[in-house]
Amino acid sequence: MPGTIRIGCASAFWGDTCSAAAQLVEGGALDYLVFDYLAEVTMSILAGARLKDPQAGYATDFIEVLTPLLPRLHAERIRVISNAGGVNPQACAAALQAACDQAGVPLKIAVLLGDDLQGQWDRLAGQGLREMFSGEPLPPACVSSNAYLGAPGIVEALRLGADIVITGRVVDSAVVSAPLVHEFGWAWDDYDKLAQAALAGHLIECGAQSTGGNFTDWREVPDYEHIGFPIVDVSADGQFIVTKAPGTGGLITPLTVGEQLLYEIGDPQGYLLPDVICDFSQVRLIQQGKHAVRVHGARGLPPSDQYKVCATGLDGYRCTATCLIAGIDAVAKAERVGQAIIARTSQMFSQRGWAPYREVNVELLGSEATYGQHRRRQDTREVVLKLAVRHPDRQALVLFSREIAQAATGMAPGLTGMVGGRPTVSPLIRLFSFLIDKAHCTLAIECQGQRHPCPLPPLDTLQTDDLPLAADVPKPQGRADASVPLVKLAVARSGDKGNHVNIGVIARAPEYLPWIAEALTPEVVVDWMSHVLDPLLGRVERWYLPGTHSLNFLLENALGGGGAASLRGDPQGKALAQQLLDIQIPVPQSIADQLD
Repeated sequence: MPGTIRIGCASAFWGDTCSAAAQLVEGGALDYLVFDYLAEVTMSILAGARLKDPQAGYATDFIEVLTPLLPRLHAERIRVISNAGGVNPQACAAALQAACDQAGVPLKIAVLLGDDLQGQWDRLAGQGLREMFSGEPLPPACVSSNAYLGAPGIVEALRLGADIVITGRVVDSAVVSAPLVHEFGWAWDDYDKLAQAALAGHLIECGAQSTGGNFTDWREVPDYEHIGFPIVDVSADGQFIVTKAPGTGGLITPLTVGEQLLYEIGDPQGYLLPDVICDFSQVRLIQQGKHAVRVHGARGLPPSDQYKVCATGLDGYRCTATCLIAGIDAVAKAERVGQAIIARTSQMFSQRGWAPYREVNVELLGSEATYGQHRRRQDTREVVLKLAVRHPDRQALVLFSREIAQAATGMAPGLTGMVGGRPTVSPLIRLFSFLIDKAHCTLAIECQGQRHPCPLPPLDTLQTDDLPLAADVPKPQGRADASVPLVKLAVARSGDKGNHVNIGVIARAPEYLPWIAEALTPEVVVDWMSHVLDPLLGRVERWYLPGTHSLNFLLENALGGGGAASLRGDPQGKALAQQLLDIQIPVPQSIADQLD
């Protein structure tokens, strides 16, 4: 059994920098190199590509990035795991095998199969399954349908001797937890270790987001140009250190790592994964030296007998147009032009017997439009008018895309033209998430022309007595006779889960947390974020994490459909934490004086 295992992550999404893999291989002293490419929208894009070309449907970046590194990976025995297979992992493996053959590098490639449920869609849709958040029935057809598999299939591929493991849809953290289970020989009921492994994967799956990327205190982060991608150095007991390659840019502190800890996790005491239910509420982050943070305290419980499935389906068409409007009263002019374009084209639809727009979203970028009632800027001499529309028929939006140009000569002065030219019409992809029994998925490993079955480990029964109790939020002591913006007391990060958005808030010092919690009740956040919350279905939940002196908020139905289905300028809620950081928090004058 090895002492520690070092795993570096070179990709947070399809399209991430091509430089990270080389950085990690050359300077990371790795045992494993992992890549995360997939999001729900990515799966639909890859599915569309496969429809046009049976050999497409995977992240081609993976082949391009890995090819020049193959000799070194082989020489240094660095094993690779990636979900780059998308909806066509076998084609991805074939392309990589061709690259290995051309380079003369004998690496053993394995493929994990079993997540793709497209062939079962008719049967699944006929079972009365419903979308797990909205309760809507599943659509009769979809573009992609994939279960979020866990780590067992990857562990089996490693046991079979694979140097490179390519998967389709797995939970993001599985590419990290699987090699730890394999190397340390952990049992599938070592739930605390599995939770620590899942946390290690969660912290590095988004690449540089744990090494200073998207950090609230962005001015403190050195050398964005060469930012280091994250490495976890994991011990056999599950504890690990988050670090990066020497000489790279970025910053690793409990706050940079803590922001990523809270990113998109929902209930921190019930983070549901296929192999373990994680409790991150007591996790501690300890600075272990420059650019090194020790992480421990995750707890685990037995998983459920279900997989989450994400399907993507067509839901009409969308078109987004942007144009710059400059000069006197730019905001008022942009508002009037936007109204006129929508009214004019709506009349044209009616004259042709077409249905009205299904949805219209008008935003004036540069006027703090995304801040809703909290906007401060009343006017500016330049603004970008963004018009996003949805319609069931493509031809209606083709007309919309043509008619916008008339505004340049027939409406308010100062319209300087369309940003990026005439807008294109594209299919609108909507996400449907639901749960199925794990028995619906038959896992198998393809390796060197052989197919190996991969049975799942037996399930333990979750004992409700084992469920963790939520800790009480500490009450402030003393009197609040001053106030400061939240950003002086905390850092925060936000991100999406379908149509919901998660905002994690971490106190800069433990003594600030009671004052933050007293002020940031769910009711206050509902009021502050009312401009993004659905007026009927929007609500806010809050959880307390004592280990990191933090709060986690889930804003349900806050993204206008979320992802590719949303017409908003911030469809994934990435800027909502920044908006919350403006809120005033009552504190004692003694704390306010410390922060001046």
